[in-house]
Amino acid sequence: MNQPRQVLVTGGGGFLGRHLVELHVQRGDHVRSFSRGSYDFLEHSGVQQLQGDLRDAKAVAAACQGVDLVHHVASLAGIWGRWKDYLAINVDGTQHVLDGCRAAGVSQLVYTSSPSVTFDGSEQCGVDESVPYAKRWLCHYPRSKAMAEQLVLSSDDANLLTCALRPHLIWGPHDNHLLPRLLDRARQGKLRRVGEGKNVVDTVYVENAAQAHLLAADRLTAESPIRGKAYWITQAEPVNCWDWIDQLLACGGVAAVDKSISAGLASSVGGMLELFYRLLPLPGEPSMTRFLARQLSTSHYFNTDRARTELGYEPAVSTSEGLRRLTAHLQSTIKGNP
Repeated sequence: MNQPRQVLVTGGGGFLGRHLVELHVQRGDHVRSFSRGSYDFLEHSGVQQLQGDLRDAKAVAAACQGVDLVHHVASLAGIWGRWKDYLAINVDGTQHVLDGCRAAGVSQLVYTSSPSVTFDGSEQCGVDESVPYAKRWLCHYPRSKAMAEQLVLSSDDANLLTCALRPHLIWGPHDNHLLPRLLDRARQGKLRRVGEGKNVVDTVYVENAAQAHLLAADRLTAESPIRGKAYWITQAEPVNCWDWIDQLLACGGVAAVDKSISAGLASSVGGMLELFYRLLPLPGEPSMTRFLARQLSTSHYFNTDRARTELGYEPAVSTSEGLRRLTAHLQSTIKGNP
């Protein structure tokens, strides 16, 4: 049996972060979370909570003290916002984590990246990790994540071993990003199928994504082939995007999408809305952007052979079982038992 580890999870109160924390706690590891907020479920798990911001280099450095493994999960996500915020949190914040690891003698860093670092709006069908970073960006998030991923991977050396995981379209219980938006827009009658509805995508159930992080940490040794590399993490079974969205809606008791808009029109509307929001400026975020239109209308699925052979990753929770668990969770939440 492995000795308990001292683990830091940035964003331990978030969707993926909380599942990753739970897995480490179940293994008997001593876990610390660095997040902007404080969370009851982390307190009940006996997790040490430090509140802070990735933009605060001193706070990040303090969080790294006394740990030997860092999972850098926290980031600013989304399809809209100011570049200076994405740069400060996702890029500079990642540099603060790297600096904190160096100063504290942390030996391992597993970075949560995104498949969008290679997405330029074109279809990606069965591509492996050799596909290059995008040369044009449809929004700030993927650009900032690509910059951060490159910082992490180029920092791998004998003192700090690093790798990056790219989980695609994470879903499951406690989702506070994708699913709530889908359900809200569908209930308001504002959700539209974009394009012909034939595009195929990869997804990943949240517990599988979390397990992949543990596998990476376990295999990140001095002689490991995973050092300085990135890995696609998925269910390894591409699905029709809109059938999958309808399944998620059904988990929440919402009817399937029955209206559509062409991919070209959605992209044009997205471009106009981006312009309006930028010039006026308007609060919140556009209901459609060029990035979102392309994400919802193109195929993007990946060859996960590298994760299978080098990480030993296999999705333990099937899509059908994940949907069953998600339905049970949402029903429990409605009844007041989150």
